[in-house]
Amino acid sequence: MDWTLKSSDRFKGAKGPVVLVILDGVGEGLGDEGDAVQLAHTPTFDALRLPGMVRSLRAHGTSVGLPSNGDMGNSEVGHNALGCGRIHDQGASLVGKAIASGTLYQSDAWKGVMQRAGQGGSVHFIALLSDGGVHSHIDHLVATLRQAASTGAKALYMHALLDGRDVPPTSAMQYVEQLEGVLSELRDAGVDARVASGGGRMSTTMDRYEAEWGMVERGWNAHVNGKASHRFASIGSAVEGLRAQSDGIGDQDLPTFVIVGEDGDAVAPIKDGDAVVLMNFRGDRALEICQAFESDDFGAFDRGRRPDVFFAGLMEYDGDLHIPRSFLIEPPTIEETMGEFLARNQVSQLAISETQKYGHVTYFWNGNRSGKFDDRSETYIEIPSDVVPFEQHPWMKAAEITDTLIAELRGGKHRFARVNYANGDMVGHTGDLRATVMAVQVLDMQLARLQKVVDELDGILLITADHGNADEMLQHGKDGSIVCEGASGAPMVKTSHTLNAVPLIIHDPNCRGQYQLAAGNPDAGIANLMATCIDLLGYVVPADIQPSLLSFKS
Repeated sequence: MDWTLKSSDRFKGAKGPVVLVILDGVGEGLGDEGDAVQLAHTPTFDALRLPGMVRSLRAHGTSVGLPSNGDMGNSEVGHNALGCGRIHDQGASLVGKAIASGTLYQSDAWKGVMQRAGQGGSVHFIALLSDGGVHSHIDHLVATLRQAASTGAKALYMHALLDGRDVPPTSAMQYVEQLEGVLSELRDAGVDARVASGGGRMSTTMDRYEAEWGMVERGWNAHVNGKASHRFASIGSAVEGLRAQSDGIGDQDLPTFVIVGEDGDAVAPIKDGDAVVLMNFRGDRALEICQAFESDDFGAFDRGRRPDVFFAGLMEYDGDLHIPRSFLIEPPTIEETMGEFLARNQVSQLAISETQKYGHVTYFWNGNRSGKFDDRSETYIEIPSDVVPFEQHPWMKAAEITDTLIAELRGGKHRFARVNYANGDMVGHTGDLRATVMAVQVLDMQLARLQKVVDELDGILLITADHGNADEMLQHGKDGSIVCEGASGAPMVKTSHTLNAVPLIIHDPNCRGQYQLAAGNPDAGIANLMATCIDLLGYVVPADIQPSLLSFKS
């Protein structure tokens, strides 16, 4: 492998730093009353959209390695694509192929699960229960439950994490009914198959980046110890009962619960001799529960008893730290990333974000690899996120990120910088339109500050996103009209990512017509940005990556 970046003959590169700004979750919507990006006052964002320096990019579906163009993008696959310049099978696509081919069930991890089942242990599945395709897919769960039953498992228990974030906010019952139908079939076949515990994904188990370990603790107590403040006879009664107790709450925020029998005891806490399978394929919200099951030196919360179980993840969520130790599917091998190319050529680079998206500009950007390629030329900065509901604090840490980024750029060390602002995605996921509009306006203020500094340093500013979210805060029907709630007639809130394109804007105060964004290739996606950034740094684009989007004046 020749890692050398050769100087380009067609463009010498920016005099100052090339700065890639990722406005997480800021896509291009329809401009209607649910489009927080268009509703926001964004004078800087608007002024930068100059002819020849702005275009749309695809950030979902096959453009980022997902099975179909009906699959919404997400921050993980988006940053993989941004950082490696290629399209790899990802998430649902990777898992679906492994299930269809049977390779998932040939893995050592699956054999370990079934060994515990053969010794009389129960098999517990923890999963986000939806078809959102971002963290999990119910079809994978159903297929694996049936496979376990067909190969001898006699006790199968589900710990269901309710979505309402990557799917409509109150859609849980459709997935509950599907799951209960499958469990009923398995019971008819002689398998003890039941739901054991659960809760909303933003209250139970699925914390990320150690932002709120209490979520994991609540999940642990429900799944393992059979303890929760809310106790119900079935998952259906849990969903309906918790909604009745919490006016207007969405599925993602429903409290943790356990399912109890007639004796009032939890029906299936995780015990010694059992197997546990985490059926989410996305890594960021899987790592902490893995550590709770596997770590010998664990201090995040008091686990009480730690049962002797065989624990497996659907995938390896961290390839360098080897979390979890056992997993059913090998992750995509993503090599020859932009980060590694720059590091091997001693091109100084900066990665910065707040905690909520720090792993995206480091681990995911680098092809699912922890750590740096080269300590001398790389600087990674994490701005700690606040533990505050995002709709109550829509500015998040945007100003602090910009403060630090500007200081770093003025220091003159960094040739390339990548920064993620999480506001559009994290606030967009709350479903609060007003707060999301404010979040987008905060982002515009940061762009104004960055533009000034980039101009001062004779640099180049690129602005894009990893997927949409804030651009579509209300549900749309197939005809494009906004869907309304049945009785109230109020517009139905949308909290998930979108299928919309994302913008690419280039601001170069010294361009003087040397280049522009090419008008062709309407299917270009965010994977094309690696080559585009390397072009702007003044190097020949490496072979075998998605082509640059720039057209240079001959």
